[in-house]
Parts: sequence; structure tokens; C-alpha cells
Amino acid sequence: MKNNLIITIGRQFGSGGREVGRIVAELLGINYYDKELILEASKASGLCAECFERVDEKAPNRFLNALSMGWMTGASSMPSGGWSDEMIFKVQSDVIRDIADKHSAVIVGRCADYILRDHPGCVSVFIHACEDDCVRRIIARNSGVSESEARTLAQKRNKIRASYYNFYTDKVWGDGATYDLCINSSALDSQAVAELIVDFAKRKVGK
Repeated sequence: MKNNLIITIGRQFGSGGREVGRIVAELLGINYYDKELILEASKASGLCAECFERVDEKAPNRFLNALSMGWMTGASSMPSGGWSDEMIFKVQSDVIRDIADKHSAVIVGRCADYILRDHPGCVSVFIHACEDDCVRRIIARNSGVSESEARTLAQKRNKIRASYYNFYTDKVWGDGATYDLCINSSALDSQAVAELIVDFAKRKVGK
């Protein structure tokens, strides 16, 4: 574990964090995990991938957690009362720790920075951007979405991500004090942001 470099990336919706994460992984020649974590968690637990997609980066719904989730398939060790959001979060957390133990990686979202806060090779990054730039990115990747719809979507998704992060951690999503490095992606292109992260990470962990 001590030789593994783990770069976690929190990001505002539309800030380009996913693209930056991929570039960072390519520059360093290491694994990249975003939605891939859902498949890994599904394999590790025996739960269907849809179970993890349902709660992906969302704070728990207390009412739904009280109900039995009989539609989940393939879970030989499923508790009699069903799998709560917190149980699913724990499975995903264990997968994140296992990844960090096995190899270097870039991990996007899912409270990875908090889960790996004691990992000596972990570098936590948060990427934000001005609202207009986020809106432009959202429109570019979602055909037919208007500017007002994109703006509303960004605000909604950021609120959901913040609620998720703040529920499962004792830190504040997007707060500069929470992360090792915060970057405004409106100031640089994605390649430059990625290169900055790589340089910072190497300096922090002494590689």
C-alpha cells in the first residue's frame, strides 16, 4: 500500500472533473475509476449493479431504507431486512480501500478522499469552475438541453453531491479546507489542470 499513489477527485457538475481524471490517469499510467466502481462493488458483493446505481453519490433515503429490497438479485449474504443505503456505501468503501491497497489509481467522487484519508499515498483534489463554463460543458454533452435546463441541472446535481458527501463524512463538500488541492478549471484547459495535479501529487508524496 505504501508505494501506491491514489488521486481522488471531487468535482462540481460540469467542471470537467471526469475528463481531467482520465488525463491524469493516462499521464501517470495508472487505473481510472468512476462508474467502474459500481461494477467492482457489484462483483465484490454479489448485488446487481443497479443497486449501486440507485444510490450512486446520493444521500440515504430513510423511508426507502426501511423497506425490504427484494428486487436485488444474487446477494447470498443479503440481510433479512434488505440492504440499506449505508450498507451499500460500506461495500463500495471496502472496494475503494481494496483498490488503494492493490495499485495506484485515480478515483472520481464517492467520498474516496475521506475513505482513504489515512492512506499515505492519497492526494485529494477538488475541481470547480464558474457556472457559465459548467453550463457550456453540460450543453455540449447533452444534446437538446437548454441553457436554463443546464443551469438548473448543475445546481441540482451539486446539491445532491454535497448532501451525499456531507452525510457520510465529517467534512464539507467543496470546502477548500477539505482537500489537498482545489483547482478552478475555468482558468486552465483540462490538459493543464491534469498536469498541475500530477506535479502536485508527485511533490506531496515524494515521487
